[in-house]
Amino acid sequence: MRHGIVLFTSDRGIRPAAAARAAEAAGFDTFHVPEHTHIPVKREAPHPRTGDSSLPDDRYLRTLDPWVALATAASVTSRIRLATAVALPVESDPITLAKTIASLDHLSAGRVTLGVGFGWNVDELADHGVPGGKRRTVLREYLEAMRALWTQDEASYAGEFVSFGASWAWPKPAQAHIPVIVGAGATEKTFRWIAKSADGWLTTPGDTDIEDKARRLREIWREEGRSGEPEISALGVRPDPENLAKLEAAGVTETIFGLPDRSPEEVEAWLRRLAGKLSLPAGSR
Repeated sequence: MRHGIVLFTSDRGIRPAAAARAAEAAGFDTFHVPEHTHIPVKREAPHPRTGDSSLPDDRYLRTLDPWVALATAASVTSRIRLATAVALPVESDPITLAKTIASLDHLSAGRVTLGVGFGWNVDELADHGVPGGKRRTVLREYLEAMRALWTQDEASYAGEFVSFGASWAWPKPAQAHIPVIVGAGATEKTFRWIAKSADGWLTTPGDTDIEDKARRLREIWREEGRSGEPEISALGVRPDPENLAKLEAAGVTETIFGLPDRSPEEVEAWLRRLAGKLSLPAGSR
Protein backbone atom coordinates (compact mmCIF):
# COMPACT_ATOMS: atom_id res chain seq x y z
CA MET A 1 0.00 0.00 0.00
CA ARG A 2 1.34 3.39 -1.01
CA HIS A 3 1.18 6.56 1.08
CA GLY A 4 0.60 10.08 -0.25
CA ILE A 5 -0.07 13.55 1.05
CA VAL A 6 -2.36 16.35 -0.09
CA LEU A 7 -1.60 20.04 0.26
CA PHE A 8 -4.67 22.27 0.23
CA THR A 9 -2.76 24.92 -1.70
CA SER A 10 -3.29 28.61 -1.08
CA ASP A 11 -1.44 31.88 -1.31
CA ARG A 12 -0.12 31.42 2.23
CA GLY A 13 1.92 28.82 4.05
CA ILE A 14 4.26 26.32 2.47
CA ARG A 15 4.60 26.43 -1.32
CA PRO A 16 3.81 23.34 -3.39
CA ALA A 17 7.40 22.84 -4.56
CA ALA A 18 8.73 22.90 -1.00
CA ALA A 19 6.00 20.56 0.25
CA ALA A 20 6.53 18.08 -2.60
CA ARG A 21 10.30 18.11 -2.13
CA ALA A 22 9.91 17.49 1.61
CA ALA A 23 7.33 14.73 1.01
CA GLU A 24 9.63 13.00 -1.46
CA ALA A 25 12.57 13.24 0.94
CA ALA A 26 10.42 11.73 3.71
CA GLY A 27 9.53 8.73 1.51
CA PHE A 28 5.95 9.50 0.45
CA ASP A 29 4.74 8.17 -2.89
CA THR A 30 2.34 10.84 -4.13
CA PHE A 31 1.81 14.59 -3.82
CA HIS A 32 -1.75 15.86 -4.39
CA VAL A 33 -3.28 19.32 -4.81
CA PRO A 34 -6.94 20.40 -5.24
CA GLU A 35 -8.74 22.71 -7.67
CA HIS A 36 -11.34 25.46 -7.47
CA THR A 37 -11.24 28.17 -10.11
CA HIS A 38 -13.34 30.47 -7.92
CA ILE A 39 -16.09 30.34 -5.33
CA PRO A 40 -19.24 32.33 -6.13
CA VAL A 41 -20.19 34.50 -3.17
CA LYS A 42 -23.88 33.75 -3.67
CA ARG A 43 -24.58 30.08 -4.19
CA GLU A 44 -27.19 27.46 -3.46
CA ALA A 45 -24.96 24.36 -3.44
CA PRO A 46 -24.33 23.05 0.09
CA HIS A 47 -20.85 21.97 1.02
CA PRO A 48 -20.74 18.18 1.60
CA ARG A 49 -19.15 18.59 5.01
CA THR A 50 -21.08 21.56 6.44
CA GLY A 51 -24.44 20.80 4.83
CA ASP A 52 -25.05 24.45 3.97
CA SER A 53 -23.43 27.31 2.05
CA SER A 54 -20.72 27.84 4.68
CA LEU A 55 -17.23 26.60 3.88
CA PRO A 56 -15.06 24.61 6.32
CA ASP A 57 -11.84 26.32 5.22
CA ASP A 58 -11.10 29.73 3.71
CA ARG A 59 -8.52 28.13 1.43
CA TYR A 60 -11.41 27.24 -0.89
CA LEU A 61 -11.26 30.91 -1.87
CA ARG A 62 -7.49 30.90 -2.31
CA THR A 63 -6.49 27.69 -4.11
CA LEU A 64 -3.62 27.86 -6.55
CA ASP A 65 -3.96 26.59 -10.10
CA PRO A 66 -3.26 22.84 -9.74
CA TRP A 67 -1.23 22.44 -12.91
CA VAL A 68 1.04 25.39 -12.18
CA ALA A 69 1.45 24.08 -8.63
CA LEU A 70 2.35 20.58 -9.83
CA ALA A 71 4.72 21.94 -12.46
CA THR A 72 6.70 23.73 -9.75
CA ALA A 73 6.72 20.48 -7.76
CA ALA A 74 7.92 18.52 -10.79
CA SER A 75 10.90 20.82 -11.19
CA VAL A 76 12.31 20.01 -7.73
CA THR A 77 11.46 16.29 -7.47
CA SER A 78 12.33 13.15 -9.40
CA ARG A 79 10.33 10.26 -7.98
CA ILE A 80 7.12 11.32 -6.25
CA ARG A 81 3.94 11.08 -8.31
CA LEU A 82 2.09 14.32 -9.07
CA ALA A 83 -1.67 14.14 -8.58
CA THR A 84 -4.86 16.11 -8.06
CA ALA A 85 -7.31 15.53 -5.21
CA VAL A 86 -9.32 16.57 -6.95
CA ALA A 87 -9.24 18.50 -10.21
CA LEU A 88 -12.38 19.72 -11.96
CA PRO A 89 -11.65 19.12 -15.66
CA VAL A 90 -15.07 20.36 -16.82
CA GLU A 91 -14.11 23.88 -15.71
CA SER A 92 -11.43 24.04 -18.42
CA ASP A 93 -11.37 23.72 -22.19
CA PRO A 94 -10.71 19.99 -22.80
CA ILE A 95 -8.29 20.50 -25.69
CA THR A 96 -6.22 23.01 -23.72
CA LEU A 97 -6.35 20.88 -20.57
CA ALA A 98 -5.24 17.79 -22.48
CA LYS A 99 -2.20 19.75 -23.68
CA THR A 100 -1.42 20.95 -20.15
CA ILE A 101 -1.62 17.49 -18.60
CA ALA A 102 0.33 15.86 -21.44
CA SER A 103 3.04 18.50 -21.10
CA LEU A 104 3.29 17.94 -17.34
CA ASP A 105 3.49 14.18 -17.79
CA HIS A 106 6.10 14.55 -20.52
CA LEU A 107 8.26 16.95 -18.50
CA SER A 108 7.94 14.93 -15.29
CA ALA A 109 8.87 11.63 -16.99
CA GLY A 110 5.45 10.07 -16.55
CA ARG A 111 4.49 10.93 -12.98
CA VAL A 112 0.94 12.31 -13.35
CA THR A 113 -2.18 10.83 -11.77
CA LEU A 114 -5.43 12.62 -12.58
CA GLY A 115 -7.79 12.71 -9.62
CA VAL A 116 -11.12 14.15 -10.73
CA GLY A 117 -14.42 15.17 -9.17
CA PHE A 118 -17.90 15.73 -10.55
CA GLY A 119 -18.07 19.06 -8.68
CA TRP A 120 -20.15 19.55 -5.53
CA ASN A 121 -20.32 23.31 -6.15
CA VAL A 122 -22.83 23.43 -8.99
CA ASP A 123 -22.84 27.25 -8.82
CA GLU A 124 -19.14 27.21 -9.68
CA LEU A 125 -19.85 24.78 -12.53
CA ALA A 126 -22.66 27.00 -13.81
CA ASP A 127 -20.24 29.91 -14.24
CA HIS A 128 -18.30 27.63 -16.60
CA GLY A 129 -21.45 26.77 -18.55
CA VAL A 130 -21.74 23.25 -17.15
CA PRO A 131 -25.31 22.14 -16.30
CA GLY A 132 -25.30 20.61 -12.82
CA GLY A 133 -27.55 17.75 -13.91
CA LYS A 134 -25.17 16.86 -16.75
CA ARG A 135 -21.85 17.10 -14.92
CA ARG A 136 -21.18 13.35 -15.04
CA THR A 137 -21.85 13.27 -18.78
CA VAL A 138 -19.62 16.30 -19.35
CA LEU A 139 -16.77 14.75 -17.34
CA ARG A 140 -17.05 11.47 -19.23
CA GLU A 141 -16.84 13.27 -22.56
CA TYR A 142 -13.91 15.39 -21.40
CA LEU A 143 -11.95 12.32 -20.33
CA GLU A 144 -12.74 10.47 -23.56
CA ALA A 145 -11.73 13.48 -25.65
CA MET A 146 -8.50 14.02 -23.73
CA ARG A 147 -7.59 10.34 -24.02
CA ALA A 148 -8.09 10.60 -27.78
CA LEU A 149 -5.70 13.56 -27.91
CA TRP A 150 -3.19 11.73 -25.72
CA THR A 151 -3.16 8.48 -27.68
CA GLN A 152 -4.09 9.10 -31.32
CA ASP A 153 -1.85 10.61 -33.99
CA GLU A 154 -4.92 12.18 -35.59
CA ALA A 155 -7.44 12.62 -32.81
CA SER A 156 -11.10 13.49 -33.14
CA TYR A 157 -14.14 13.40 -30.90
CA ALA A 158 -17.86 13.95 -31.29
CA GLY A 159 -20.08 14.31 -28.25
CA GLU A 160 -22.83 16.45 -26.80
CA PHE A 161 -20.43 18.80 -24.99
CA VAL A 162 -17.09 18.20 -26.75
CA SER A 163 -16.56 18.02 -30.48
CA PHE A 164 -13.53 18.49 -32.73
CA GLY A 165 -12.34 17.12 -36.05
CA ALA A 166 -9.14 15.26 -36.88
CA SER A 167 -6.31 17.07 -35.12
CA TRP A 168 -2.62 16.77 -34.30
CA ALA A 169 -1.61 17.28 -30.71
CA TRP A 170 1.81 16.68 -29.21
CA PRO A 171 3.50 16.06 -26.85
CA LYS A 172 1.88 12.79 -25.94
CA PRO A 173 2.10 11.85 -22.25
CA ALA A 174 5.13 9.82 -21.23
CA GLN A 175 2.76 7.24 -19.75
CA ALA A 176 0.83 5.02 -22.12
CA HIS A 177 -2.16 5.53 -19.84
CA ILE A 178 -2.64 8.37 -17.35
CA PRO A 179 -4.48 6.93 -14.34
CA VAL A 180 -7.83 8.57 -13.53
CA ILE A 181 -9.16 8.34 -9.97
CA VAL A 182 -12.63 9.67 -9.09
CA GLY A 183 -13.18 11.43 -5.78
CA ALA A 184 -16.86 11.09 -4.92
CA GLY A 185 -19.28 9.56 -2.44
CA ALA A 186 -19.59 5.77 -2.42
CA THR A 187 -22.87 5.35 -4.29
CA GLU A 188 -23.85 2.63 -6.71
CA LYS A 189 -24.11 5.27 -9.44
CA THR A 190 -20.59 6.53 -8.75
CA PHE A 191 -19.10 3.04 -8.69
CA ARG A 192 -20.78 2.18 -12.01
CA TRP A 193 -19.38 5.40 -13.49
CA ILE A 194 -15.88 4.56 -12.22
CA ALA A 195 -16.02 1.02 -13.56
CA LYS A 196 -16.97 2.32 -17.01
CA SER A 197 -14.80 5.45 -17.27
CA ALA A 198 -11.97 5.54 -14.71
CA ASP A 199 -9.29 3.52 -12.93
CA GLY A 200 -10.25 3.85 -9.31
CA TRP A 201 -11.94 5.61 -6.42
CA LEU A 202 -10.80 8.30 -3.99
CA THR A 203 -12.84 8.27 -0.79
CA THR A 204 -14.34 11.44 0.68
CA PRO A 205 -13.70 12.59 4.27
CA GLY A 206 -17.22 11.49 5.16
CA ASP A 207 -16.82 7.90 3.97
CA THR A 208 -16.94 5.21 6.65
CA ASP A 209 -17.00 1.42 6.34
CA ILE A 210 -14.43 1.66 3.56
CA GLU A 211 -13.95 -2.09 3.62
CA ASP A 212 -17.57 -2.81 2.65
CA LYS A 213 -17.56 -0.06 0.03
CA ALA A 214 -14.30 -1.28 -1.48
CA ARG A 215 -15.79 -4.76 -1.72
CA ARG A 216 -18.84 -3.41 -3.55
CA LEU A 217 -16.67 -1.42 -5.96
CA ARG A 218 -14.72 -4.55 -6.85
CA GLU A 219 -17.97 -6.44 -7.46
CA ILE A 220 -19.22 -3.73 -9.81
CA TRP A 221 -15.79 -3.60 -11.47
CA ARG A 222 -16.10 -7.27 -12.40
CA GLU A 223 -19.76 -6.91 -13.41
CA GLU A 224 -18.75 -4.22 -15.90
CA GLY A 225 -16.16 -6.54 -17.42
CA ARG A 226 -13.04 -4.79 -16.11
CA SER A 227 -9.91 -6.85 -15.58
CA GLY A 228 -7.54 -6.48 -12.66
CA GLU A 229 -8.54 -4.46 -9.61
CA PRO A 230 -9.57 -0.81 -9.16
CA GLU A 231 -7.26 1.61 -7.44
CA ILE A 232 -8.67 2.71 -4.09
CA SER A 233 -7.22 5.77 -2.36
CA ALA A 234 -8.37 6.39 1.21
CA LEU A 235 -8.36 10.04 2.28
CA GLY A 236 -7.87 11.20 5.85
CA VAL A 237 -7.43 7.83 7.56
CA ARG A 238 -5.79 7.18 10.93
CA PRO A 239 -2.11 6.30 10.54
CA ASP A 240 -2.05 3.62 13.24
CA PRO A 241 -0.71 0.19 12.18
CA GLU A 242 -3.90 -1.75 12.95
CA ASN A 243 -6.08 0.54 10.86
CA LEU A 244 -3.61 0.60 7.98
CA ALA A 245 -3.37 -3.19 7.96
CA LYS A 246 -7.16 -3.43 7.86
CA LEU A 247 -7.35 -1.03 4.90
CA GLU A 248 -4.65 -2.85 2.98
CA ALA A 249 -6.44 -6.16 3.53
CA ALA A 250 -9.61 -4.52 2.17
CA GLY A 251 -7.87 -3.63 -1.10
CA VAL A 252 -6.96 0.00 -0.43
CA THR A 253 -3.96 0.78 -2.63
CA GLU A 254 -3.03 4.20 -1.22
CA THR A 255 -3.66 6.32 1.84
CA ILE A 256 -3.64 10.11 1.59
CA PHE A 257 -2.94 12.41 4.53
CA GLY A 258 -3.76 16.12 4.57
CA LEU A 259 -0.99 18.57 5.44
CA PRO A 260 -1.72 21.12 8.17
CA ASP A 261 -2.12 24.82 7.34
CA ARG A 262 1.02 25.90 9.18
CA SER A 263 4.40 27.45 8.52
CA PRO A 264 6.80 25.70 6.13
CA GLU A 265 9.02 24.61 9.02
CA GLU A 266 6.08 23.12 10.91
CA VAL A 267 4.79 21.32 7.82
CA GLU A 268 8.17 19.77 7.10
CA ALA A 269 8.50 18.61 10.72
CA TRP A 270 4.96 17.19 10.57
CA LEU A 271 5.87 15.23 7.42
CA ARG A 272 8.91 13.73 9.10
CA ARG A 273 6.87 12.66 12.13
CA LEU A 274 4.16 11.08 9.96
CA ALA A 275 6.76 9.28 7.85
CA GLY A 276 8.18 7.87 11.07
CA LYS A 277 4.77 6.58 12.16
CA LEU A 278 4.35 4.93 8.76
CA SER A 279 7.91 3.53 8.83
CA LEU A 280 8.69 4.98 5.42
CA PRO A 281 12.23 4.45 4.16
CA ALA A 282 13.19 8.10 3.61
CA GLY A 283 13.94 9.03 0.02
CA SER A 284 14.16 5.45 -1.24
CA ARG A 285 10.65 4.35 -2.10
